[in-house]
Amino acid sequence: ERMIKTLVPRVEALKIAPYTDPASDMGPVISRQSLDRILGYIAECERAGAQLVVDGRDVKLQGYEGGYFLGGCLFDHVTPDMSIYKDEIFGPVLSVVRVDAYEKAVGLINGHEYGNGTSIFTRDGDTARDFFSRVRIGMVGVNVPIPVPVAYHSFGGWKRSLFGDHHIHGMEGVRFNTHLKTMTTRWPSGIKEGAVFNFHSGSETQN
Repeated sequence: ERMIKTLVPRVEALKIAPYTDPASDMGPVISRQSLDRILGYIAECERAGAQLVVDGRDVKLQGYEGGYFLGGCLFDHVTPDMSIYKDEIFGPVLSVVRVDAYEKAVGLINGHEYGNGTSIFTRDGDTARDFFSRVRIGMVGVNVPIPVPVAYHSFGGWKRSLFGDHHIHGMEGVRFNTHLKTMTTRWPSGIKEGAVFNFHSGSETQN
């Protein structure tokens, strides 16, 4: 409950504006089709029984009435059977799913078909190590909200969050963009008797 009370004013305070506005926290979504898709998920989640704590659908920007703007939305009491939990929305929608035990939280993460990133917030080192070793996720953060590493580390998820065989950054990216050449040679002995230091021009020899 304390987390929800902390989140609500922060989500409500997000400034929605064109990307050209330096004070903007969030610009428009990419297309009308994308906006309609996100709005459909929000409506479906409401019908399924989740609580829409912050509703950002009423955002209107003067001079940009035709823009694809959507304010931050916060859902509470989302359950794993809801589409808003199962699918990647790619919109400003945050869903809160509640569990009452650590083991249930780990099972919730591992049971999802996507495996991009996850984080745990704890002061217990044993719990952090257990979490890191057991979750089947490509990027794991401990007391880090978004576990996206810098470019020279491997970046990418597991399961359906990974397309192909390689990740984006790090040595995976180097290998993806590298053409490997393997050359195997063997030089039998007895061909030459040591090094030769003279130059041949026709039948003449110059030392």
